[in-house]
Amino acid sequence: MSEEASYTTTLVIYFAAMLFIGGWCYRKNRNLSDYVLGGRSLNYYVTALSAMASDLSAWLLLGLPGAAYAAGLGSSWIIIGLFVGLYANWRLIAGRLRDYSQRATDFSSGEQGDALTLSAYFENRFEDRTHLLRLVSAVVIIVFFTVYVASGMVAGGVFFENVFDADPTLGVVVTGGVVVAYTFVGGFLAVSYTDSVQALIMWVAVLGVPIVALALIGGFGPLADAVSARSPELLSVMGDVSFADGQWTAAGTVSVVAIISGLAWGFGYLGQPHILARFMGIKSAAEIPKARRIGVTYGVTGMSAALALGLFGIAYFDEPLANPESVFIRLVRDIIPIGIAGVFLVGVLAAIMSTASSQLLVAASSLSEDVYRRFFRREATGRHLLWVSRFIVLGVAVVAFLLALRGGSVLDIVAYAWAGFGASFGMVLLTSLFWRKMNRVGALAGMIGGGATVLIYPQFDTIGLYEMVPGVAVSLLCIFVFNRLGVAATAQMQEDFDDIASRQGKREPVGSS
Repeated sequence: MSEEASYTTTLVIYFAAMLFIGGWCYRKNRNLSDYVLGGRSLNYYVTALSAMASDLSAWLLLGLPGAAYAAGLGSSWIIIGLFVGLYANWRLIAGRLRDYSQRATDFSSGEQGDALTLSAYFENRFEDRTHLLRLVSAVVIIVFFTVYVASGMVAGGVFFENVFDADPTLGVVVTGGVVVAYTFVGGFLAVSYTDSVQALIMWVAVLGVPIVALALIGGFGPLADAVSARSPELLSVMGDVSFADGQWTAAGTVSVVAIISGLAWGFGYLGQPHILARFMGIKSAAEIPKARRIGVTYGVTGMSAALALGLFGIAYFDEPLANPESVFIRLVRDIIPIGIAGVFLVGVLAAIMSTASSQLLVAASSLSEDVYRRFFRREATGRHLLWVSRFIVLGVAVVAFLLALRGGSVLDIVAYAWAGFGASFGMVLLTSLFWRKMNRVGALAGMIGGGATVLIYPQFDTIGLYEMVPGVAVSLLCIFVFNRLGVAATAQMQEDFDDIASRQGKREPVGSS
């Protein structure tokens, strides 16, 4: 079988498997809760694998190896920040959000709110009778997720261009089409189960290729010699190296601004709705510690291997690559046997599709639950909202497709959306879970201040500081300053907070006596 035929066969089997899972989950969706959170029924290992697959996206196999290929170990500051943020997200956010999103009282009914979305959680948590928190957070989700989904489609174009020498637009269409199909049909359960399968494919691919490459290069000694021959600074975490026109150029030591910008990526973890949805969907907060061990292990090993991929690419290829973000694909095609290479290359699509599907689902649930039902059809049935969500998936995908046609760097697009969510939601969510006296005004100010800063700051930046840094700082400042202007937390809000704090200490599920 020829190389292209082998890749095509593997791709068709993979697409068929994803669509089969979507169809299998179709019958399990009876209402919006099933479609959006799977009835809060995920076990710990599906939660962990699904969270990591939806988290790491195409940048694990394209963007991050590309950054390491272009800048060497100087790019590792991003990974260090992400390691810290990943652990903090599982340790500080996961368990409390799972219980609080279910427990926070719905002020209109006086019953447990059982929030299906992050926006609904904020409204219940702060008894926001104006619905502004729900509306603003929904707008943030739609804006930045549309950009984020576009990054996945761009990555699909890179994949098809480098594997099949096809027009990138074809890759955008095919990738987007399959993702939309199984998300439209299967909802949260389909996305979570396909994510779990895709997470395993990604993990095998990102760990397997460096092992084979290391053997072919001859070990760590020859690897270091080959990379150093390009530029010794590539092997230093403090080395500032740029890559352009096939040449690596050393520019001294990594600046303080670059280090801070890299470490700031960790803040993004605290505000990503597609990851947080997995925490909300797990069957019990008591399952979180087991899920955390799997998730953190997966993230640390996967990101470390992705960094190594970039260095192996520098050492292996005699001719520098035109596009650093193609290093993983090029290595697979050059060093992995054809039959296995098809599976590894599917890992790229797995990374793309797992994240895009999660983001489409969260965007759709936000528009249907937080905008459509809240402001237009309050009495809409669960079945009606289920179909509204499905058609919103189509709408968001079309807009993302149009953005993807503009192209661009996968890492740059992801960085922008990552900062948007981290600055808008990260500090607001963290303080909402741990500050008893936080109120609606502080939350709203933090959300608007952080998100607006990410949108505006790049227009005035002169030092190359990642917009996450001022975004998080402004958000936190707004929370504490404006919280003083709001109405004090009500007795019900404080009762909910105390109940969650007590249950988290005892690891009791919400609803237990």
